[in-house]
Amino acid sequence: MTGIPATGIRAQESGAGMPTYAPGEPGGERPASGGFDVVTGAFSYSGAAIARGLLAAGRPVRTVTGHPGRAPTGTPIEVRPLDFADPAGLTASMHGAGTLYNTYWVRFPRGPVDHQTAVANSRTLFHAARDAGVRRIVHVSITHPSAASPYSYFRGKAEVERILAETGMSYAILRPATMFGGDGVLINNIAWLLRRLPVFAVGGTGAYRIRPVHIDDLARLCLVAGSSAESYTLDAVGPERPTFYQLVCFIKDAIGSRSRVVRVPGALIPAAAEVLGWALRDTLLTGDEYRAMADGLADTDGPPTGPVSVTQWIAENKDSLGRRYANEVDRHFR
Repeated sequence: MTGIPATGIRAQESGAGMPTYAPGEPGGERPASGGFDVVTGAFSYSGAAIARGLLAAGRPVRTVTGHPGRAPTGTPIEVRPLDFADPAGLTASMHGAGTLYNTYWVRFPRGPVDHQTAVANSRTLFHAARDAGVRRIVHVSITHPSAASPYSYFRGKAEVERILAETGMSYAILRPATMFGGDGVLINNIAWLLRRLPVFAVGGTGAYRIRPVHIDDLARLCLVAGSSAESYTLDAVGPERPTFYQLVCFIKDAIGSRSRVVRVPGALIPAAAEVLGWALRDTLLTGDEYRAMADGLADTDGPPTGPVSVTQWIAENKDSLGRRYANEVDRHFR
């Protein structure tokens, strides 16, 4: 297996202000106040991880979700609709809650829903939580949000953070770059392509780094944030920051792929992803997503706040990675 050198991939091991907890534990103090907590999309990816942690900590959970029909039979989670056209209904759904854990966003525009729609919806959700008397909001954002960003995703995320701060509520903002673990999309689908394509194209030099965090580490950071009264913002990032080329090669070697990893001009990547997306009836990667990653927006320089190593996780899960394709459009729009 091609190794990734320790230099340049592992970040500083610890830092001031980093929440601490034992690996494998839900983490931090138990969230307090309110009879239950609300999680947006508790049957989706990050929302499900947060809900699991809350239930393990003994907290009743209610979800507001755009897919109430996806609730598993016998779930202990109360289900309410996430209907932004009904602010009064949202307020009623959150009345009596202690903390709102918000994972709502849209990865890419589709139909009438774009990033500005998601900003407006987030404002409706936060104001409904305030009107309901919710004690605190824990919000999952993104690394490097900026009102001056050339990318609507990052501009929208910055605007949502501003709206949250202006509510006057107690809040915490967690900023992951990208996530892995569980039924995550990115690493699984890279592995799926490497298992099936003779050539895997990496845009440009592939030297841009990414800083993934394990989904359970993100959930633990959210629970720690929910138990606090302090308003703060924290990057949710793991201990490793491989270049994208290194990451693809590591996945390739781990799963035993014979695909050839080649560097191609970056301008070719969005078009290639669009063709593959058409064949798979999905959106693999948008042009803005590729350019933002190439600009370094999926990396940070600060200390890790989650301990799980992405390369170790890949090695431990190599036999199952990429066996099935994870379709983002199916998950959120169909």
